[in-house]
Amino acid sequence: MTVPPLIVAPSILAADFARLADEVRAVEPAADWLHVDVMDNHFVPNLTIGLPVVQSLRAVTGIPFDVHLMIEDPRRWAPGYADAGAYNVTFHAEACDDPVALAKDLRSAGAKAGLAIDRDTPIEPYLELLPSFDTLLIMTIKAGFGGQRFLPQLLDKVRAARRHVDSGHLELRIEVDGGIAADTIEQAAAAGADAFVAGTAVYGADDPAEAVRRLRGLAERAMTGA
Repeated sequence: MTVPPLIVAPSILAADFARLADEVRAVEPAADWLHVDVMDNHFVPNLTIGLPVVQSLRAVTGIPFDVHLMIEDPRRWAPGYADAGAYNVTFHAEACDDPVALAKDLRSAGAKAGLAIDRDTPIEPYLELLPSFDTLLIMTIKAGFGGQRFLPQLLDKVRAARRHVDSGHLELRIEVDGGIAADTIEQAAAAGADAFVAGTAVYGADDPAEAVRRLRGLAERAMTGA
């Protein structure tokens, strides 16, 4: 399978929950991944969807699922999402006392393993763990709610991660999540991100698939310096 140079992952957190299957199909022509935000009203103060919805959606689309667990006790729940067919399962460093062990469990279950770093968490303590992961998700907002304003100062974490990944020749996606839109994606790409979660910027558009294509074009331009 050809590895794309960058990933655009529409977030169904911004979709119409009454029409989720249709909303997923609306981005199928253009999306690389489908970002699925799972929130438990404990780790974050919001409650979204869980495993049954992921299982149901998995049956209606071939888009790889990028599941982002904003939950307590991910060691208990994360492997179930891998078993359900998620391509990538990301959990928060702040919620797990042994991230490397859980990453091994996810890989054993057939999924890629992702580590998420929230807004107020320094990235430096986790850089040495990155060889155990396939994705590093850096929040560019505070985890827990969609529609927040992008915080450009958090791109310093992206730059630090990119330096570490490149110097160690690691095979790792650096993903950004929060406020990614046409006016911010180029900054994130220039900082070193190569996977981009976009919610409102996609599902708030008249043509969600075209919005994904536009975002990809902007990111590509920033990555190539064009």
